[in-house]
Amino acid sequence: MFNKLLKRNTDLVLENVDRSVLISNEEVPAHIAIIMDGNGRWAKKRSLPRVAGHREGMKTVRKVTKLANELGVSVLTLYAFSTENWKRPKIEVDFLMRLPEEFLTTFLPELIEENVRVEMMGYHQNLPMHTLKAIKKAKEATKDNTGLVLNFALNYGSRAEIVDAVKDIATQVAAGTLDICDINEDLISGGLMTKGLPEPDLLIRTSGEVRLSNFMLWQLAYTEFWFTETLWPDFNEDSLLEAIENYQKRNRRYGGLKGDEVK
Repeated sequence: MFNKLLKRNTDLVLENVDRSVLISNEEVPAHIAIIMDGNGRWAKKRSLPRVAGHREGMKTVRKVTKLANELGVSVLTLYAFSTENWKRPKIEVDFLMRLPEEFLTTFLPELIEENVRVEMMGYHQNLPMHTLKAIKKAKEATKDNTGLVLNFALNYGSRAEIVDAVKDIATQVAAGTLDICDINEDLISGGLMTKGLPEPDLLIRTSGEVRLSNFMLWQLAYTEFWFTETLWPDFNEDSLLEAIENYQKRNRRYGGLKGDEVK
């Protein structure tokens, strides 16, 4: 029994290695954004408290980050906590605010070793000091790394982000330092929290929900979407490979035509 199980696991690892090689030979999405959904439902199915699902989801973050880095993905943005998530029960919010500290403390040596750079986008207001300190420590420790950028969207809301960018532009116009004719897409993009990062090529949302939930509304204009019924704690290396394989089969036209469609 044990030998059969070991062989099956070995076969799965080898199969994923083969798939990884094939994927790496094609165009790998430079920026993958993920809405990590389903932690609470995962816990409920097992008669566990919701926080147990969040802790299990943290393990998924580690697995996905490691594989994305190995595949040559440049940026992995994870929607960790939205500006709307403050409406959840206090005990759950308090736990979620501890997770970045726990994750970064536990896996920081591994992130450093694997050349991953940690970043965060979102509003610092309302975030506990221990959360901010953990993120600051991780950013400082990994600032010179040149591999995958692990970008946590924490206390992030896209509408607020866009409003702030528009306010900044309006202020510059009112002050006479910016001509209204110079306002364009690049200017707006440069005023967003993703400044300096490529726009996402692939968005993944787990748990079967099919909506954006106020996530990167401007940046996702030409992103390919991939939705899965899999709950985030059950999302694994095979799931990520499947999403990227699906992405690689698509014809990205950006509003134009490609290949045979042009003829």
